Amino acid sequence: MPIARREAIGPGEGIIQVHSKTKALMARGNEFLGSDWAILCGAMSWVSERNLVSAISNAGGFGVVACGAMTPELLDTEIAATRAMTDKPFGVNLITMHPDLFDLIEVCARHKVSHVVLAGGIPPKGSVEAIKQGGAKVICFAPTLALGKKLLRSGADALVIEGMEAGGHIGPVSTSVLAQEILPALAEEALIFVAGGIGRGEAIASYLEMGACGVQLGTRFACASESIAHPDFKKAFFRASARDAITSVQIDPRLPVIPVRALKNKGAEEFTAKQIEVARLLDEGAVEMAEAQLQIEHFWAGALRRAVIDGDVENGSVMAGQSVGMIKTEEPVAQIMATLLDECETALGARQAA
Repeated sequence: MPIARREAIGPGEGIIQVHSKTKALMARGNEFLGSDWAILCGAMSWVSERNLVSAISNAGGFGVVACGAMTPELLDTEIAATRAMTDKPFGVNLITMHPDLFDLIEVCARHKVSHVVLAGGIPPKGSVEAIKQGGAKVICFAPTLALGKKLLRSGADALVIEGMEAGGHIGPVSTSVLAQEILPALAEEALIFVAGGIGRGEAIASYLEMGACGVQLGTRFACASESIAHPDFKKAFFRASARDAITSVQIDPRLPVIPVRALKNKGAEEFTAKQIEVARLLDEGAVEMAEAQLQIEHFWAGALRRAVIDGDVENGSVMAGQSVGMIKTEEPVAQIMATLLDECETALGARQAA
């Protein structure tokens, strides 16, 4: 007997399936996000823009605009364009070290964005309060249990725990270890989303059973039909295995560079050269530490654009999580969502029947 019933899906109608077990375990996350399913799209610079974000929200998930290095004016345009393509909830991801962070928060408030995700470090003083004053919920990344507790005390409404299997900027601990450390301690009273290396619904089922209210996936959606990523960028994903998604190397311990996971290519060598250059500028006193870190961020933004938009997968940064090996073809977002939900529901049903 089938576990889930799938009804016809028209363009833009989203997922209207009956996945009762999945729905029950995602109930808190669904209510918090205002979406049909507590599946967030990880904010991928140049990829998580109006087309992919609206498609994910229209399919019942929760799209998140990646602000990245955008100016307030560009973010204003992107939010408006996304709103024109969906009437479903979506969020905006802001980088905490962005020099115009508070102006970006104001843009989100002006557009009545429902959820703001703060990434890239500890939120600066007053940022969480400013977001809440604008009427939005605050989601923060917690790489440790202690920091997770601190962020919740400071006003975060929900946390994302992201393991090192993820693409882009990562921490040093795996998703499975973070889940075992943080979910038993916090999930009963707090809203915790799990991210990093999730490519199938069976993994979603496991984290939901451990107490997560939902999950976040980035790599799985990067090659969706609605993604504007260059065809060569997508082909690089299709060819890759988990072992091809490697982390960047820190050259100088005085320069705290957050590791980045991407497919190995010449661009990784260029990043090494960039670190050496910035470290020299620090030695000479030509830049302060904050400016040095910002230069690194600008480097990644440019390298990522070369890969995603221009299709230069040799010299650009092809950021990808280790789940990249599970992606073999381009699919519409609605189909990806349907597959994930079917896999999750089947796994939950099998375990409960055992």
